[in-house]
Amino acid sequence: MNDAISRRKRELMNCSAELTMDPDQLQAFWDRVLRKYDDIPLELRRERADSPFPGITVDKITYKGFDDTPIHGWFIVPQAAASAGTKLPCIVTFPGYTDDRGYPERYASWLLLGYAVFAVDVRGQGGETGNYMPEQAGSVKGWVSGNLLEPEGSYYHALTLDVVRAIDAAAAQPEVDPDRLASVGGSQGGGLALISAALNPKVTAIIADIPNMCNMDHGVLHSSSSLSEVAQHLKRYPDQLEPVLRTLAHYDMLNLASRIKVPVLMSVGWKDGVCLPETIYAVYNRITSEKAIFDYPFSGHEIGEYHNRERILFLQKQFR
Repeated sequence: MNDAISRRKRELMNCSAELTMDPDQLQAFWDRVLRKYDDIPLELRRERADSPFPGITVDKITYKGFDDTPIHGWFIVPQAAASAGTKLPCIVTFPGYTDDRGYPERYASWLLLGYAVFAVDVRGQGGETGNYMPEQAGSVKGWVSGNLLEPEGSYYHALTLDVVRAIDAAAAQPEVDPDRLASVGGSQGGGLALISAALNPKVTAIIADIPNMCNMDHGVLHSSSSLSEVAQHLKRYPDQLEPVLRTLAHYDMLNLASRIKVPVLMSVGWKDGVCLPETIYAVYNRITSEKAIFDYPFSGHEIGEYHNRERILFLQKQFR
C-alpha cells in the first residue's frame, strides 16, 4: 500500500540516528558507577498502610536512592495470590514528569491479574520524595535542567540510579518472583522503564509507552517535553551546549538501547509533540531483543484503553 499512513510507517521503521557517545566510553562509565552502588545498602524500610480494598495489602517502602535521598513507593500485594504460597510476578512502575506514585487504587488492574506492584516516586517532583542533591548552579525551571554540566552531578544521574535501585528494592521483597519482574511506565516513566532495564539485569520485561529519554538531542531541539527545560537553559547559556549535550548522552536510550536484552513493548502516538515518534523509533530500531511497538497514528501524548489491553496481554505472555 502507498497511502499516507503506510508511507509514514515505513519512514519510522527506517528512522535512525547516530550515537551521540562512544559505546566503549559509555560502557566504562556505567560499569564504574554501577560497581560503586552495588556496595551501598538500600536501607529498606517497610510499613503497613491503609487500603480501601479488601484482600489487598499495601505497604509503604522506603529505600536509599542515589545519595542519601529516601525514595518512597507503594508495595501492593493481592493477598489471595500471595497466600497460595508461590512468589508473585511484580511490576515496578514509574510516573510521568511532575507526577507521583498516586494512590494504590491506580494499580487495580495489575492487582486483579495477581501481580505485586511496586509504584515508585520520582525525586523532587510531585510526590512525597524530596531531593537531597545539592544544586551547583541555578536551574532555568523544573528539575531536569539541574546540574547539567557534569554527568555524575546531574539530576538525570540521580534519577537514573534511583530507578536502578528501585528494581533491587522490588526484587528484595519476599513475595516477589525475581524471574518475573517488569519495569513499566509512560512518558518520563517509559524512559525510566527502559533505562532501569538497560542498567539492571534483574528486569525480565519492559513496557515503555510514549517514552521520553530517547534521542535526547533531537528532543531538546524539537520537543515540548521536559527537555524543553534544557532548551531554555541553553537559550540562556548557549556557550554550554557541548557539555550539556555530553551529559545527556550518558542517559539517552539511543546510546543505551544495545544493553536491553529482554522483551520490550513500546507505543507511539504519531501526533505526539511531547515524545516525538522520530525519537522513539530511533531507539526502538536499535533494540535487538524481542520487541513490539504499537503505532497510534491519530493519538497524541496519551495511552488509550485499547493499548492498555495490549499491555495486559504482553505481560500475561511474559509472566506465564
